[in-house]
Amino acid sequence: MKMRPHTALTATLLALALASPSFAASHREAPLIALDPAGDITDFYAFRSPEDPSKAVLVMNVIPGQEPSSAPNYFNFDDQVLYEIEIDNNRDNVAEDIVYQVRFTTEIRPPADFFALSYVAVPPITVLNGSGSEGLLLRQRYTVTETRRGQEPRDLGQGVMFAVPSNVGPRTMPHYEVLAAQGVYPLTNGGRVFAGQRDETFYLDLGGIFDTLNVHAGPILSTSDDADDTRNVSGAVDAFSGFNVNTIAIEVPITDLLGPHGNALIGAYATTSRPKVTVLKKDGRREHSERFIQIARMGNPLVNELIIPTTEKDRWNAVPAEKEGQFLKAYCSPSLATAINLVFGTPFPTANREDLVNVLLRYTPGPAVCAAGETKERLADLLRLNLTQDPTPVGAQKRLGILAHDAAGNSTPDPAAWPNGRRPNDDVVDIALRVVAGALLGPVPYLGDGVNFNSGASGTHVTANGIATPFPFLPTPHDGRDRRHVDPGETP
Repeated sequence: MKMRPHTALTATLLALALASPSFAASHREAPLIALDPAGDITDFYAFRSPEDPSKAVLVMNVIPGQEPSSAPNYFNFDDQVLYEIEIDNNRDNVAEDIVYQVRFTTEIRPPADFFALSYVAVPPITVLNGSGSEGLLLRQRYTVTETRRGQEPRDLGQGVMFAVPSNVGPRTMPHYEVLAAQGVYPLTNGGRVFAGQRDETFYLDLGGIFDTLNVHAGPILSTSDDADDTRNVSGAVDAFSGFNVNTIAIEVPITDLLGPHGNALIGAYATTSRPKVTVLKKDGRREHSERFIQIARMGNPLVNELIIPTTEKDRWNAVPAEKEGQFLKAYCSPSLATAINLVFGTPFPTANREDLVNVLLRYTPGPAVCAAGETKERLADLLRLNLTQDPTPVGAQKRLGILAHDAAGNSTPDPAAWPNGRRPNDDVVDIALRVVAGALLGPVPYLGDGVNFNSGASGTHVTANGIATPFPFLPTPHDGRDRRHVDPGETP
């Protein structure tokens, strides 16, 4: 069972001290989790499936900023990390009504006692199991367990399920898309699951933004540039071009997520946890307790990066979402708004931001709480999804959601985008900049970094705006041999 509340960081520090460092810069939003890439949640998505509207899709990405050629071990899920997606379907702001738990087990297969590699083309790897899988010297299997409040956990798997390995290259894995498709497994609840490597779909000028809003394009976009979801603005830089992530995607029938009396407005977030106690035995083996302590979480995007103060980031990661009230001041007086004003001389509101409290921490607007600076109301950072909202076809999705407009500036909203859930192509950076600037209170400029879509998406079944059309809705990862990053000043 997972410990609640997660207030002590001693066990977390022990777990992180045993973890490997990341090889690349990433969504490393807090000091401690930056040391633990296998537990670092880069993004969390929840949306109705455009492929099958009777299903909802829940996606957790981890291990950020993967350089595809990071041989020889590449990137794997961690057997000791508990990966969870937690659901609130009765609108009490406690996401414990339904919990999906994913656990991995790693096996080292012969002839690993001869080869010094994890993946070899002897013969080429064409399947995840059986003849043609001999080159998978390192292979991970996993389980998916569903826990509902007051019920015994149930295994949703219909058999052994294998994670799709990193895309090593065309000699070792000559038909990677075919191989990855084998990693989509049916679940006993009528849904599907996928675990494995995917293309990094979070597109932004990461280096420019964190160089104190020194983006390469923008920060105020023209009406026509802002309206175009099929190209990046001239000079814009997608810092994650050519990088990969590890993905856990679970497809669930919507009927399984509905709450009491058919409630269709749910809240969700993703967490990673490590064993509270790890004991090193005399024979060198590590023995782990079955009690876990949370090390990272994500509901709405960019909260820890852009709202929570640096001194509170590690503690924020360790507490459950329903304890968000203790961070109320960070929402009421967002430092990002202050930073924008200092850099650009703008007059955006920096205090009493009840609009941020309402949109990020509640299902519906509530009483003012910022003036008091505290509240007994239960506030929670959950990604909220209205399951009655029809999904927008992939090719017609608008990256700016409710803020979308055409080249003439006329509003063309897409209500199936964040903050109503979140899809892989939603431009949460530009949306967040404008919301923090006060877009929910009145008109604001077209703030943005000029990175309007995932220009580096590879493989087939990808739309003109860089979105993968089949489940799990993230493009094929870049392969290690021929990976390509687009640097500042280069032509894509």
